Amino acid sequence: MASSLSATVTTDTSSENNNVTITGKIYTRLRLATKSDLYHIYQLFYQIHAYHNNTHLYKATESSLENLLFKENPLPLFYGPSVLLLEVSPTPFNEPKNTTDEGFKPVLTTFDLKFPVVEGLVEEFRSKYDDKSDAYIAGYAFFYANYSCFYDKPGFYFESLYFRESYRKLGMGSLLFGTVSSIAANNGFVSVEGIVAVWNKKSYDFYVNMGVEIFDEFRYGKLHGENLQKYADNKDKNDGGN
Repeated sequence: MASSLSATVTTDTSSENNNVTITGKIYTRLRLATKSDLYHIYQLFYQIHAYHNNTHLYKATESSLENLLFKENPLPLFYGPSVLLLEVSPTPFNEPKNTTDEGFKPVLTTFDLKFPVVEGLVEEFRSKYDDKSDAYIAGYAFFYANYSCFYDKPGFYFESLYFRESYRKLGMGSLLFGTVSSIAANNGFVSVEGIVAVWNKKSYDFYVNMGVEIFDEFRYGKLHGENLQKYADNKDKNDGGN
Protein backbone atom coordinates (compact mmCIF):
# COMPACT_ATOMS: atom_id res chain seq x y z
CA MET A 1 0.00 0.00 0.00
CA ALA A 2 2.53 2.48 -1.13
CA SER A 3 1.76 6.17 -0.99
CA SER A 4 3.61 9.43 -1.40
CA LEU A 5 1.52 10.95 1.39
CA SER A 6 3.18 11.44 4.74
CA ALA A 7 1.34 11.12 8.02
CA THR A 8 0.07 14.34 9.52
CA VAL A 9 -1.08 14.57 13.12
CA THR A 10 -3.02 17.46 14.60
CA THR A 11 -4.30 17.81 18.14
CA ASP A 12 -7.53 19.64 18.88
CA THR A 13 -6.98 21.13 22.34
CA SER A 14 -10.34 22.87 22.39
CA SER A 15 -12.16 19.64 23.22
CA GLU A 16 -12.58 18.12 26.64
CA ASN A 17 -11.08 14.93 25.23
CA ASN A 18 -8.19 16.14 23.08
CA ASN A 19 -8.86 14.84 19.58
CA VAL A 20 -6.08 13.37 17.48
CA THR A 21 -6.62 13.67 13.73
CA ILE A 22 -4.58 11.42 11.46
CA THR A 23 -4.19 11.98 7.72
CA GLY A 24 -1.99 10.36 5.10
CA LYS A 25 -1.04 7.08 6.74
CA ILE A 26 -2.23 5.17 9.77
CA TYR A 27 -0.08 2.50 11.41
CA THR A 28 -1.60 -0.59 12.99
CA ARG A 29 -0.52 -3.36 15.32
CA LEU A 30 -2.63 -6.49 15.69
CA ARG A 31 -1.77 -8.42 18.85
CA LEU A 32 -3.13 -10.88 21.37
CA ALA A 33 -4.92 -9.20 24.27
CA THR A 34 -3.44 -9.28 27.78
CA LYS A 35 -4.83 -8.58 31.26
CA SER A 36 -3.86 -4.93 30.87
CA ASP A 37 -6.51 -4.69 28.13
CA LEU A 38 -9.48 -5.74 30.26
CA TYR A 39 -10.97 -2.26 30.51
CA HIS A 40 -10.81 -1.79 26.73
CA ILE A 41 -12.20 -5.26 26.01
CA TYR A 42 -15.11 -4.58 28.37
CA GLN A 43 -15.83 -1.27 26.60
CA LEU A 44 -15.60 -2.77 23.12
CA PHE A 45 -17.88 -5.67 24.03
CA TYR A 46 -20.38 -3.13 25.37
CA GLN A 47 -20.14 -1.11 22.16
CA ILE A 48 -20.95 -4.06 19.92
CA HIS A 49 -24.01 -4.72 22.08
CA ALA A 50 -24.99 -1.05 21.62
CA TYR A 51 -24.46 -1.38 17.86
CA HIS A 52 -26.99 -4.23 17.83
CA ASN A 53 -29.33 -2.47 20.33
CA ASN A 54 -28.74 -5.25 22.85
CA THR A 55 -27.13 -3.46 25.81
CA HIS A 56 -29.88 -4.86 28.06
CA LEU A 57 -28.36 -8.30 27.43
CA TYR A 58 -24.81 -7.30 28.37
CA LYS A 59 -24.03 -9.07 31.66
CA ALA A 60 -20.22 -9.10 31.61
CA THR A 61 -17.98 -7.27 34.07
CA GLU A 62 -14.24 -6.73 33.94
CA SER A 63 -13.93 -9.40 36.62
CA SER A 64 -15.99 -11.96 34.72
CA LEU A 65 -14.07 -11.22 31.53
CA GLU A 66 -10.78 -11.75 33.37
CA ASN A 67 -12.02 -15.14 34.51
CA LEU A 68 -13.13 -15.98 30.98
CA LEU A 69 -10.10 -14.76 29.03
CA PHE A 70 -7.15 -14.98 31.42
CA LYS A 71 -7.52 -18.05 33.60
CA GLU A 72 -4.63 -19.07 35.87
CA ASN A 73 -4.45 -22.44 34.12
CA PRO A 74 -5.45 -21.60 30.56
CA LEU A 75 -6.12 -23.97 27.70
CA PRO A 76 -3.43 -24.25 25.00
CA LEU A 77 -3.04 -21.12 22.87
CA PHE A 78 -6.10 -20.35 20.72
CA TYR A 79 -8.17 -23.24 22.14
CA GLY A 80 -9.76 -21.07 24.81
CA PRO A 81 -11.52 -17.71 24.26
CA SER A 82 -9.02 -15.48 22.42
CA VAL A 83 -9.11 -11.76 21.63
CA LEU A 84 -6.96 -10.06 19.02
CA LEU A 85 -6.83 -6.28 19.52
CA LEU A 86 -6.11 -3.80 16.76
CA GLU A 87 -4.14 -0.75 17.82
CA VAL A 88 -3.70 2.31 15.61
CA SER A 89 -1.17 5.12 15.72
CA PRO A 90 -0.09 8.16 13.70
CA THR A 91 3.52 6.96 14.07
CA PRO A 92 5.11 3.56 13.28
CA PHE A 93 5.18 0.74 15.80
CA ASN A 94 8.49 -0.89 16.67
CA GLU A 95 9.08 -4.08 14.74
CA PRO A 96 8.61 -7.08 17.09
CA LYS A 97 11.78 -9.14 17.31
CA ASN A 98 9.99 -12.43 17.80
CA THR A 99 6.93 -14.06 19.33
CA THR A 100 5.75 -12.31 22.50
CA ASP A 101 5.24 -13.89 25.91
CA GLU A 102 1.61 -14.41 24.86
CA GLY A 103 2.74 -16.78 22.09
CA PHE A 104 1.73 -14.66 19.09
CA LYS A 105 3.91 -12.31 17.08
CA PRO A 106 2.12 -8.96 16.56
CA VAL A 107 1.24 -8.09 12.97
CA LEU A 108 2.28 -4.62 11.82
CA THR A 109 0.56 -2.98 8.86
CA THR A 110 0.30 0.49 7.31
CA PHE A 111 -2.89 1.79 5.68
CA ASP A 112 -3.12 4.74 3.30
CA LEU A 113 -5.99 7.01 4.29
CA LYS A 114 -8.43 8.45 1.78
CA PHE A 115 -9.93 10.71 4.43
CA PRO A 116 -8.85 11.99 7.87
CA VAL A 117 -9.41 9.73 10.87
CA VAL A 118 -10.27 11.37 14.20
CA GLU A 119 -9.55 9.69 17.52
CA GLY A 120 -12.04 11.46 19.76
CA LEU A 121 -11.48 9.45 22.95
CA VAL A 122 -7.74 9.74 23.37
CA GLU A 123 -7.48 8.95 27.06
CA GLU A 124 -10.27 6.40 27.22
CA PHE A 125 -8.83 4.22 24.46
CA ARG A 126 -5.11 4.87 24.81
CA SER A 127 -3.34 1.51 24.77
CA LYS A 128 -1.73 0.30 28.00
CA TYR A 129 0.26 -2.47 26.35
CA ASP A 130 3.67 -0.76 26.33
CA ASP A 131 5.26 2.68 26.56
CA LYS A 132 4.02 3.87 23.15
CA SER A 133 1.81 6.78 24.18
CA ASP A 134 0.16 7.49 20.81
CA ALA A 135 -1.39 4.04 20.26
CA TYR A 136 -5.16 3.65 20.53
CA ILE A 137 -7.45 0.62 20.61
CA ALA A 138 -9.53 0.55 17.42
CA GLY A 139 -11.22 -2.86 17.35
CA TYR A 140 -11.06 -6.55 18.06
CA ALA A 141 -11.68 -10.10 16.85
CA PHE A 142 -13.02 -12.66 19.35
CA PHE A 143 -12.78 -16.39 18.61
CA TYR A 144 -12.22 -19.80 20.19
CA ALA A 145 -11.90 -23.47 19.27
CA ASN A 146 -15.04 -25.46 18.52
CA TYR A 147 -15.68 -29.08 17.68
CA SER A 148 -17.86 -31.06 15.31
CA CYS A 149 -18.50 -34.74 14.68
CA PHE A 150 -18.00 -33.98 10.98
CA TYR A 151 -14.26 -33.40 11.51
CA ASP A 152 -11.47 -35.11 13.39
CA LYS A 153 -9.87 -31.79 14.37
CA PRO A 154 -11.19 -28.58 15.94
CA GLY A 155 -12.04 -25.42 14.07
CA PHE A 156 -12.49 -21.81 15.13
CA TYR A 157 -15.78 -20.26 16.10
CA PHE A 158 -15.49 -16.62 15.04
CA GLU A 159 -17.71 -14.96 17.63
CA SER A 160 -17.43 -11.31 16.65
CA LEU A 161 -15.49 -8.64 14.80
CA TYR A 162 -15.91 -5.00 15.76
CA PHE A 163 -14.39 -1.58 15.07
CA ARG A 164 -15.04 1.69 16.79
CA GLU A 165 -16.84 4.07 14.45
CA SER A 166 -13.79 6.16 13.52
CA TYR A 167 -11.98 3.12 12.19
CA ARG A 168 -14.61 1.61 9.92
CA LYS A 169 -14.43 1.54 6.11
CA LEU A 170 -10.63 1.57 6.15
CA GLY A 171 -10.06 -2.03 5.03
CA MET A 172 -9.02 -3.22 8.48
CA GLY A 173 -11.67 -5.94 8.66
CA SER A 174 -9.73 -8.01 6.13
CA LEU A 175 -6.65 -7.74 8.34
CA LEU A 176 -8.43 -9.10 11.43
CA PHE A 177 -10.45 -11.84 9.78
CA GLY A 178 -7.53 -12.77 7.54
CA THR A 179 -5.20 -13.06 10.53
CA VAL A 180 -7.61 -15.30 12.44
CA SER A 181 -7.98 -17.46 9.32
CA SER A 182 -4.19 -17.61 8.95
CA ILE A 183 -3.83 -18.73 12.58
CA ALA A 184 -6.36 -21.48 11.90
CA ALA A 185 -4.72 -22.65 8.68
CA ASN A 186 -1.21 -22.64 10.15
CA ASN A 187 -2.11 -24.46 13.37
CA GLY A 188 -4.12 -27.43 12.18
CA PHE A 189 -7.64 -26.05 12.65
CA VAL A 190 -10.06 -27.16 9.95
CA SER A 191 -12.45 -24.22 9.66
CA VAL A 192 -13.46 -20.73 10.72
CA GLU A 193 -17.19 -20.43 11.18
CA GLY A 194 -19.70 -18.10 12.77
CA ILE A 195 -22.96 -16.22 12.40
CA VAL A 196 -23.38 -13.88 9.42
CA ALA A 197 -26.13 -11.28 9.78
CA VAL A 198 -28.28 -11.42 6.65
CA TRP A 199 -29.68 -7.93 7.30
CA ASN A 200 -26.22 -6.36 7.16
CA LYS A 201 -25.42 -6.55 3.44
CA LYS A 202 -21.98 -4.96 3.76
CA SER A 203 -21.00 -7.43 6.46
CA TYR A 204 -22.56 -10.33 4.54
CA ASP A 205 -20.69 -9.40 1.34
CA PHE A 206 -17.46 -8.93 3.28
CA TYR A 207 -17.47 -12.49 4.61
CA VAL A 208 -18.45 -13.93 1.23
CA ASN A 209 -15.60 -12.01 -0.40
CA MET A 210 -13.24 -13.39 2.25
CA GLY A 211 -14.15 -16.90 1.10
CA VAL A 212 -16.83 -17.80 3.66
CA GLU A 213 -19.45 -20.25 2.37
CA ILE A 214 -23.01 -19.46 3.48
CA PHE A 215 -25.27 -22.43 4.23
CA ASP A 216 -28.84 -21.26 3.64
CA GLU A 217 -30.35 -24.62 4.61
CA PHE A 218 -29.37 -24.12 8.26
CA ARG A 219 -30.73 -21.65 10.79
CA TYR A 220 -29.15 -20.49 14.03
CA GLY A 221 -30.83 -21.85 17.14
CA LYS A 222 -30.29 -20.90 20.78
CA LEU A 223 -31.65 -22.29 24.03
CA HIS A 224 -31.20 -19.64 26.74
CA GLY A 225 -32.80 -17.63 29.50
CA GLU A 226 -35.99 -19.01 31.04
CA ASN A 227 -36.21 -21.81 28.50
CA LEU A 228 -32.78 -23.06 29.51
CA GLN A 229 -33.51 -22.73 33.22
CA LYS A 230 -36.48 -25.08 32.84
CA TYR A 231 -33.87 -27.84 32.66
CA ALA A 232 -31.96 -26.72 35.77
CA ASP A 233 -33.81 -29.02 38.20
CA ASN A 234 -34.22 -31.92 35.81
CA LYS A 235 -31.80 -34.06 37.80
CA ASP A 236 -33.39 -37.39 36.99
CA LYS A 237 -32.65 -37.02 33.30
CA ASN A 238 -29.18 -35.72 34.00
CA ASP A 239 -28.57 -38.83 36.10
CA GLY A 240 -29.78 -41.13 33.36
CA GLY A 241 -33.30 -41.65 34.66
CA ASN A 242 -36.34 -42.15 32.45
